[in-house]
Amino acid sequence: MAMTLRLTREQDTVLTLLARVEGVSKQEAATRAIVAAARRTLVDAEARRIAEQAVDSELALLRSLL
Repeated sequence: MAMTLRLTREQDTVLTLLARVEGVSKQEAATRAIVAAARRTLVDAEARRIAEQAVDSELALLRSLL
């Protein structure tokens, strides 16, 4: 699917540097950055969900002991 990505001059410079360092096109660098950001967000959300469940579980256990 085609898409136009509008970047500031600074953002384009950063993307160009990222692509150069990774040895890929700017399109590939942008795609990789999007996938990496999505992965981090999903992992963070899952970790938060697991932590909340653990806290809820521990809280329920503590309440049952009182």
